[in-house]
Amino acid sequence: MATTPSSTPPSAPSLLARSLREEGVNSDLVLIVDDVPDNLAVLHDALDESGYTVLIATHGEQALQRAAQARPDIVLLDAMMPGIDGFEVARRLKADPATAHIPIVFMTGLTETEHLVAALEAGGVDYVTKPIKPKEVLARMNVHLQGARRARQDARQAGQARNALDAFGYASITVRLPEGRLIWQTALARDLLERYCETRAPETPAAVLEWLLRYTPDARQHGVEPPPLLIAQGASSITLRLHQQTGQDDEGDEWMIIMREMSGTAVIEAMSLSLKLTAREAEVLYWVVKGKTNKDIGEILGSSPATAKKHLERVYVKLGVETRTAAAGVAIKRIRELQPHVEI
Repeated sequence: MATTPSSTPPSAPSLLARSLREEGVNSDLVLIVDDVPDNLAVLHDALDESGYTVLIATHGEQALQRAAQARPDIVLLDAMMPGIDGFEVARRLKADPATAHIPIVFMTGLTETEHLVAALEAGGVDYVTKPIKPKEVLARMNVHLQGARRARQDARQAGQARNALDAFGYASITVRLPEGRLIWQTALARDLLERYCETRAPETPAAVLEWLLRYTPDARQHGVEPPPLLIAQGASSITLRLHQQTGQDDEGDEWMIIMREMSGTAVIEAMSLSLKLTAREAEVLYWVVKGKTNKDIGEILGSSPATAKKHLERVYVKLGVETRTAAAGVAIKRIRELQPHVEI
Protein backbone atom coordinates (compact mmCIF):
# COMPACT_ATOMS: atom_id res chain seq x y z
CA MET A 1 0.00 0.00 0.00
CA ALA A 2 1.02 3.64 -0.32
CA THR A 3 3.33 5.24 2.25
CA THR A 4 4.23 8.91 2.32
CA PRO A 5 7.75 9.77 3.47
CA SER A 6 8.29 11.75 6.65
CA SER A 7 9.58 14.66 4.59
CA THR A 8 6.27 15.26 2.82
CA PRO A 9 6.04 19.04 2.23
CA PRO A 10 3.00 21.03 3.33
CA SER A 11 0.12 21.01 0.86
CA ALA A 12 -3.57 21.84 0.74
CA PRO A 13 -5.52 19.39 2.92
CA SER A 14 -7.88 18.37 0.16
CA LEU A 15 -5.11 17.68 -2.36
CA LEU A 16 -3.04 15.43 -0.11
CA ALA A 17 -6.08 13.66 1.28
CA ARG A 18 -7.45 13.08 -2.22
CA SER A 19 -4.10 11.72 -3.44
CA LEU A 20 -3.83 9.27 -0.55
CA ARG A 21 -7.45 8.13 -0.95
CA GLU A 22 -6.94 7.54 -4.66
CA GLU A 23 -3.88 5.40 -3.97
CA GLY A 24 -5.80 3.32 -1.44
CA VAL A 25 -9.40 4.09 -2.23
CA ASN A 26 -10.90 1.25 -0.19
CA SER A 27 -8.30 1.23 2.60
CA ASP A 28 -8.13 3.06 5.89
CA LEU A 29 -5.58 5.85 6.23
CA VAL A 30 -3.47 5.50 9.40
CA LEU A 31 -1.15 8.13 10.85
CA ILE A 32 1.60 6.64 13.06
CA VAL A 33 3.38 9.09 15.36
CA ASP A 34 6.55 7.88 17.13
CA ASP A 35 10.06 9.27 17.54
CA VAL A 36 11.65 5.79 17.60
CA PRO A 37 12.46 4.51 14.07
CA ASP A 38 12.28 0.84 15.11
CA ASN A 39 8.73 1.30 16.41
CA LEU A 40 7.71 3.01 13.18
CA ALA A 41 9.22 0.25 11.07
CA VAL A 42 7.48 -2.57 12.96
CA LEU A 43 4.07 -0.91 12.83
CA HIS A 44 4.47 0.31 9.26
CA ASP A 45 5.26 -3.16 7.94
CA ALA A 46 2.41 -4.79 9.87
CA LEU A 47 -0.16 -2.23 8.73
CA ASP A 48 1.07 -2.19 5.15
CA GLU A 49 0.83 -5.97 4.90
CA SER A 50 -2.70 -5.77 6.31
CA GLY A 51 -3.83 -3.42 3.53
CA TYR A 52 -3.75 -0.03 5.26
CA THR A 53 -2.50 3.19 3.72
CA VAL A 54 0.20 4.46 6.08
CA LEU A 55 1.34 7.98 6.92
CA ILE A 56 4.15 8.58 9.46
CA ALA A 57 5.38 11.42 11.66
CA THR A 58 8.37 11.47 14.02
CA HIS A 59 7.49 14.38 16.31
CA GLY A 60 4.50 16.34 17.57
CA GLU A 61 4.64 19.30 15.19
CA GLN A 62 4.88 17.00 12.21
CA ALA A 63 1.97 14.92 13.52
CA LEU A 64 -0.28 17.98 13.72
CA GLN A 65 0.76 19.00 10.22
CA ARG A 66 0.13 15.54 8.79
CA ALA A 67 -3.27 15.23 10.45
CA ALA A 68 -4.38 18.63 9.16
CA GLN A 69 -3.19 17.80 5.65
CA ALA A 70 -4.39 14.23 5.23
CA ARG A 71 -7.39 13.80 7.59
CA PRO A 72 -6.43 10.22 8.58
CA ASP A 73 -9.05 7.73 9.68
CA ILE A 74 -7.13 6.95 12.89
CA VAL A 75 -3.99 8.09 14.72
CA LEU A 76 -1.58 5.79 16.55
CA LEU A 77 0.13 8.23 18.90
CA ASP A 78 3.22 7.77 21.07
CA ALA A 79 2.57 9.36 24.43
CA MET A 80 6.16 10.33 25.35
CA MET A 81 8.07 12.31 22.71
CA PRO A 82 10.54 15.19 22.96
CA GLY A 83 9.10 18.64 22.29
CA ILE A 84 5.32 18.42 22.01
CA ASP A 85 4.36 15.15 23.69
CA GLY A 86 1.50 12.91 22.65
CA PHE A 87 -0.89 14.27 25.27
CA GLU A 88 -0.58 17.79 23.88
CA VAL A 89 -0.83 16.54 20.28
CA ALA A 90 -4.10 14.81 21.18
CA ARG A 91 -5.48 17.90 22.89
CA ARG A 92 -4.71 20.05 19.83
CA LEU A 93 -6.23 17.53 17.43
CA LYS A 94 -9.42 17.42 19.48
CA ALA A 95 -9.54 21.22 19.69
CA ASP A 96 -9.52 21.57 15.89
CA PRO A 97 -12.98 20.92 14.34
CA ALA A 98 -11.29 19.51 11.21
CA THR A 99 -9.55 16.72 13.16
CA ALA A 100 -11.66 16.41 16.31
CA HIS A 101 -13.53 13.37 14.95
CA ILE A 102 -10.39 11.28 14.34
CA PRO A 103 -9.99 8.44 16.90
CA ILE A 104 -6.64 8.43 18.71
CA VAL A 105 -5.06 5.26 20.10
CA PHE A 106 -2.17 6.00 22.45
CA MET A 107 0.98 3.89 22.44
CA THR A 108 2.68 4.12 25.80
CA GLY A 109 5.27 2.43 27.95
CA LEU A 110 3.71 4.12 30.96
CA THR A 111 1.40 1.76 32.77
CA GLU A 112 0.64 3.83 35.85
CA THR A 113 -3.07 4.51 36.15
CA GLU A 114 -2.55 8.27 36.22
CA HIS A 115 -0.80 8.18 32.83
CA LEU A 116 -3.49 6.05 31.24
CA VAL A 117 -6.17 8.37 32.60
CA ALA A 118 -4.22 11.35 31.22
CA ALA A 119 -4.19 9.70 27.78
CA LEU A 120 -7.95 9.24 27.81
CA GLU A 121 -8.57 12.73 29.18
CA ALA A 122 -6.42 14.19 26.38
CA GLY A 123 -8.81 12.69 23.82
CA GLY A 124 -7.64 9.12 23.32
CA VAL A 125 -10.25 6.42 22.73
CA ASP A 126 -7.91 3.55 23.59
CA TYR A 127 -4.30 2.67 24.35
CA VAL A 128 -1.79 -0.12 23.79
CA THR A 129 1.30 -0.69 25.89
CA LYS A 130 4.87 -1.01 24.71
CA PRO A 131 6.61 -3.08 23.54
CA ILE A 132 4.14 -2.93 20.67
CA LYS A 133 2.39 -6.12 19.60
CA PRO A 134 1.16 -5.55 16.01
CA LYS A 135 -1.71 -8.03 16.27
CA GLU A 136 -3.04 -6.25 19.36
CA VAL A 137 -2.75 -2.87 17.62
CA LEU A 138 -4.63 -4.17 14.57
CA ALA A 139 -7.41 -5.59 16.74
CA ARG A 140 -7.82 -2.34 18.68
CA MET A 141 -7.73 -0.25 15.50
CA ASN A 142 -10.37 -2.33 13.80
CA VAL A 143 -12.89 -1.58 16.56
CA HIS A 144 -12.43 2.17 16.22
CA LEU A 145 -12.29 2.22 12.42
CA GLN A 146 -15.76 0.78 11.89
CA GLY A 147 -17.36 4.23 12.11
CA ALA A 148 -14.95 5.69 9.53
CA ARG A 149 -15.63 2.81 7.16
CA ARG A 150 -19.40 3.24 7.45
CA ALA A 151 -19.05 6.97 6.79
CA ARG A 152 -16.96 6.33 3.67
CA GLN A 153 -19.39 3.72 2.38
CA ASP A 154 -22.37 6.01 3.00
CA ALA A 155 -20.59 8.83 1.18
CA ARG A 156 -19.87 6.61 -1.83
CA GLN A 157 -23.45 5.34 -1.95
CA ALA A 158 -24.81 8.87 -1.63
CA GLY A 159 -22.54 10.01 -4.43
CA GLN A 160 -23.65 7.15 -6.68
CA ALA A 161 -27.32 7.89 -5.97
CA ARG A 162 -26.86 11.58 -6.68
CA ASN A 163 -25.00 10.88 -9.92
CA ALA A 164 -27.85 8.57 -10.94
CA LEU A 165 -30.33 11.37 -10.31
CA ASP A 166 -28.36 13.63 -12.63
CA ALA A 167 -28.27 10.92 -15.29
CA PHE A 168 -32.07 10.72 -15.32
CA GLY A 169 -32.53 14.47 -15.56
CA TYR A 170 -32.99 15.07 -11.85
CA ALA A 171 -30.65 17.34 -9.92
CA SER A 172 -30.21 17.66 -6.18
CA ILE A 173 -28.98 20.21 -3.69
CA THR A 174 -28.62 20.30 0.09
CA VAL A 175 -29.40 23.52 1.98
CA ARG A 176 -28.56 24.20 5.61
CA LEU A 177 -31.14 26.10 7.66
CA PRO A 178 -31.69 28.57 9.22
CA GLU A 179 -28.75 30.39 7.63
CA GLY A 180 -29.84 29.24 4.17
CA ARG A 181 -26.42 28.17 2.94
CA LEU A 182 -26.25 25.82 -0.05
CA ILE A 183 -23.71 23.22 1.11
CA TRP A 184 -23.88 20.61 -1.66
CA GLN A 185 -25.08 20.29 -5.25
CA THR A 186 -24.75 17.99 -8.24
CA ALA A 187 -23.23 19.27 -11.48
CA LEU A 188 -26.67 19.43 -13.11
CA ALA A 189 -28.06 21.37 -10.14
CA ARG A 190 -25.25 23.91 -10.43
CA ASP A 191 -26.12 24.47 -14.10
CA LEU A 192 -29.85 24.81 -13.44
CA LEU A 193 -29.43 27.30 -10.61
CA GLU A 194 -27.09 29.44 -12.67
CA ARG A 195 -29.47 29.45 -15.66
CA TYR A 196 -32.77 29.93 -13.82
CA CYS A 197 -31.74 31.86 -10.71
CA GLU A 198 -28.35 33.36 -11.61
CA THR A 199 -26.92 32.20 -8.29
CA ARG A 200 -23.95 30.07 -7.28
CA ALA A 201 -23.17 28.09 -4.13
CA PRO A 202 -23.06 28.80 -1.27
CA GLU A 203 -25.87 31.23 -2.10
CA THR A 204 -29.35 29.73 -2.08
CA PRO A 205 -31.81 31.46 -4.43
CA ALA A 206 -34.16 33.76 -2.52
CA ALA A 207 -37.29 31.99 -3.80
CA VAL A 208 -35.93 28.60 -2.73
CA LEU A 209 -34.95 29.85 0.73
CA GLU A 210 -38.35 31.48 1.26
CA TRP A 211 -40.06 28.24 0.22
CA LEU A 212 -37.91 26.20 2.62
CA LEU A 213 -38.40 28.50 5.58
CA ARG A 214 -42.15 28.47 5.00
CA TYR A 215 -42.66 24.72 4.69
CA THR A 216 -39.86 22.90 6.53
CA PRO A 217 -41.35 23.42 10.02
CA ASP A 218 -44.39 21.29 9.08
CA ALA A 219 -42.19 18.83 7.23
CA ARG A 220 -39.96 18.47 10.28
CA GLN A 221 -42.68 18.23 12.91
CA HIS A 222 -45.50 16.45 11.10
CA GLY A 223 -43.93 14.89 8.00
CA VAL A 224 -46.09 17.04 5.75
CA GLU A 225 -44.74 17.21 2.20
CA PRO A 226 -44.84 20.81 0.93
CA PRO A 227 -46.15 21.75 -2.51
CA PRO A 228 -43.44 21.79 -5.18
CA LEU A 229 -41.80 25.06 -6.09
CA LEU A 230 -41.83 26.03 -9.77
CA ILE A 231 -39.36 28.53 -11.20
CA ALA A 232 -40.16 29.43 -14.79
CA GLN A 233 -38.11 30.96 -17.56
CA GLY A 234 -39.97 31.40 -20.82
CA ALA A 235 -41.35 28.07 -22.01
CA SER A 236 -39.14 26.11 -19.62
CA SER A 237 -39.17 25.68 -15.87
CA ILE A 238 -37.58 23.81 -12.99
CA THR A 239 -39.64 22.08 -10.35
CA LEU A 240 -38.22 21.69 -6.84
CA ARG A 241 -39.47 19.07 -4.40
CA LEU A 242 -38.40 18.63 -0.79
CA HIS A 243 -36.88 15.16 -0.61
CA GLN A 244 -35.76 14.58 2.96
CA GLN A 245 -33.99 15.95 6.01
CA THR A 246 -30.38 14.76 5.84
CA GLY A 247 -28.87 16.19 9.03
CA GLN A 248 -29.63 18.02 12.25
CA ASP A 249 -27.67 19.50 15.14
CA ASP A 250 -28.05 22.21 17.77
CA GLU A 251 -27.35 24.97 15.23
CA GLY A 252 -29.73 23.92 12.49
CA ASP A 253 -30.69 21.22 10.01
CA GLU A 254 -30.01 20.20 6.43
CA TRP A 255 -32.53 19.45 3.68
CA MET A 256 -32.09 17.70 0.38
CA ILE A 257 -34.08 19.06 -2.58
CA ILE A 258 -34.68 17.32 -5.90
CA MET A 259 -35.00 19.48 -9.01
CA ARG A 260 -36.12 18.65 -12.52
CA GLU A 261 -36.19 20.80 -15.61
CA MET A 262 -39.33 20.72 -17.72
CA SER A 263 -39.52 22.20 -21.18
CA GLY A 264 -42.90 23.14 -22.63
CA THR A 265 -41.55 24.10 -26.06
CA ALA A 266 -42.87 21.02 -27.85
CA VAL A 267 -46.25 21.28 -26.11
CA ILE A 268 -46.57 24.98 -26.97
CA GLU A 269 -45.72 24.33 -30.61
CA ALA A 270 -48.28 21.51 -30.75
CA MET A 271 -51.01 23.72 -29.24
CA SER A 272 -50.17 26.55 -31.61
CA LEU A 273 -50.53 24.34 -34.69
CA SER A 274 -53.51 22.23 -33.60
CA LEU A 275 -55.55 25.04 -32.03
CA LYS A 276 -54.54 27.67 -34.61
CA LEU A 277 -53.03 30.01 -32.03
CA THR A 278 -50.09 32.38 -32.38
CA ALA A 279 -46.89 31.38 -30.60
CA ARG A 280 -47.49 33.92 -27.83
CA GLU A 281 -51.14 32.90 -27.41
CA ALA A 282 -50.05 29.27 -27.09
CA GLU A 283 -47.48 30.27 -24.47
CA VAL A 284 -50.10 32.12 -22.45
CA LEU A 285 -52.47 29.16 -22.65
CA TYR A 286 -49.67 26.79 -21.62
CA TRP A 287 -49.14 28.72 -18.38
CA VAL A 288 -52.88 28.93 -17.79
CA VAL A 289 -52.89 25.12 -17.88
CA LYS A 290 -50.10 25.25 -15.27
CA GLY A 291 -52.36 27.31 -13.01
CA LYS A 292 -50.57 30.63 -13.38
CA THR A 293 -52.31 33.99 -12.96
CA ASN A 294 -52.04 36.81 -15.49
CA LYS A 295 -49.49 38.47 -13.22
CA ASP A 296 -47.41 35.28 -13.10
CA ILE A 297 -47.62 34.87 -16.88
CA GLY A 298 -46.56 38.45 -17.45
CA GLU A 299 -43.48 37.95 -15.26
CA ILE A 300 -42.59 34.66 -16.97
CA LEU A 301 -42.94 36.07 -20.49
CA GLY A 302 -41.44 39.46 -19.69
CA SER A 303 -44.65 41.42 -20.31
CA SER A 304 -47.44 42.98 -18.25
CA PRO A 305 -50.51 41.26 -16.75
CA ALA A 306 -52.65 43.37 -19.10
CA THR A 307 -50.83 41.99 -22.14
CA ALA A 308 -51.28 38.44 -20.88
CA LYS A 309 -54.98 39.16 -20.40
CA LYS A 310 -55.36 40.44 -23.98
CA HIS A 311 -53.70 37.33 -25.41
CA LEU A 312 -55.95 35.14 -23.27
CA GLU A 313 -59.07 36.95 -24.50
CA ARG A 314 -58.06 36.15 -28.08
CA VAL A 315 -57.56 32.52 -27.05
CA TYR A 316 -61.14 32.43 -25.69
CA VAL A 317 -62.49 33.62 -29.06
CA LYS A 318 -60.47 31.11 -31.09
CA LEU A 319 -61.39 28.19 -28.81
CA GLY A 320 -65.04 29.23 -28.44
CA VAL A 321 -64.92 29.36 -24.64
CA GLU A 322 -65.53 32.03 -22.01
CA THR A 323 -63.42 31.10 -18.98
CA ARG A 324 -59.85 30.17 -18.05
CA THR A 325 -61.02 26.80 -16.80
CA ALA A 326 -62.74 25.98 -20.09
CA ALA A 327 -59.70 27.09 -22.11
CA ALA A 328 -57.40 24.97 -19.95
CA GLY A 329 -59.74 21.99 -20.39
CA VAL A 330 -59.60 22.26 -24.19
CA ALA A 331 -55.81 22.56 -24.09
CA ILE A 332 -55.35 19.58 -21.77
CA LYS A 333 -57.60 17.39 -23.91
CA ARG A 334 -55.68 18.31 -27.08
CA ILE A 335 -52.27 17.78 -25.43
CA ARG A 336 -53.29 14.32 -24.25
CA GLU A 337 -54.46 13.43 -27.76
CA LEU A 338 -51.23 14.66 -29.41
CA GLN A 339 -48.66 13.81 -26.71
CA PRO A 340 -50.14 11.27 -24.27
CA HIS A 341 -46.75 10.72 -22.58
CA VAL A 342 -46.47 14.35 -21.46
CA GLU A 343 -47.34 15.18 -17.84
CA ILE A 344 -49.82 18.05 -17.51
